[in-house]
Amino acid sequence: MKKLNLFVLMVLLSMSVAMAQTTPPSYFGGDVLGAHNGYGRGCVMCHTPHSGALGNGAGVGKDSQNGMYALWGQDLTPLYGQTFSFSGDGSSTYSVTLPAAGTLTSAHDANTVILFCLSCHDGVLTKAGVMQGHTVEALPRLAVGAPTLLAQAAPSAGKPYSNDHPVGGYANVGCGGQYNWDCTGGGNTNTPIQMNGAASAQFLVNYPGSFWNSEKCTTSAGTTTCSGNPLSSFGGTTVNAVTCTTCHDQHSMTVWTVGGKSYTTMFFVRGAYNPYSGGNNVAQFCRNCHGGESNEMHGLTSVPTT
Repeated sequence: MKKLNLFVLMVLLSMSVAMAQTTPPSYFGGDVLGAHNGYGRGCVMCHTPHSGALGNGAGVGKDSQNGMYALWGQDLTPLYGQTFSFSGDGSSTYSVTLPAAGTLTSAHDANTVILFCLSCHDGVLTKAGVMQGHTVEALPRLAVGAPTLLAQAAPSAGKPYSNDHPVGGYANVGCGGQYNWDCTGGGNTNTPIQMNGAASAQFLVNYPGSFWNSEKCTTSAGTTTCSGNPLSSFGGTTVNAVTCTTCHDQHSMTVWTVGGKSYTTMFFVRGAYNPYSGGNNVAQFCRNCHGGESNEMHGLTSVPTT
């Protein structure tokens, strides 16, 4: 009997370990803001209703535009005018220069979005505040969280962001070529990308959680026209390029809703993104822009998102 009890205990322990490796943490049952709920501080952690960054005890007397846009409540002064170079940068190909002090014109300008995000997530030039430096969610199958203070994770022989995905006006997404979709538009133009090629259109069917499905598209006489574009404008010039909020919905850590349906996500990712499923949905998210690596562009048109 003792041997049987020991065997049952070992089986239950093995099951619990397996479940811990394949199911998301219980934190996923919390508010959709997730980590951006700021340990109960909520929206005011970023959007201070009174006095901007001064209302959060930061930026006293330094910023002439303190809190003027999006009621931003973090100190922007260390980042104004800074130039950062991102992964793949041989010279200035993937560099971005943040707005200078006093030059902000809109909270929706893509360079300003990067400025706002890095005011919490830089971690070197900016004060970390209540952040602990790693994600609330552990990396799947691992017991550690991904870094959230990005400049602190810089390679010892590189620049602060030379191991981070590029953002900015030079990180543009185009159509055609070895690595891109069979779409139209894109690149350094003001023409929105239209995912209307045979392979890219099938991708949207196979990956209903794609952020491209947030576009409003109509088809007439075999021609599809899309009025929206999930990519970004920089410095008043419309280019189809990546900013922080291209990939991340800062207001929803656990759920992505598109096309009237909701999907499980992690890390504030704007797409169906659940590594715990063991499927291909994480790869599908990257293929939103990297079409050349997709199933569809390799002739496999019937591989669903799992």
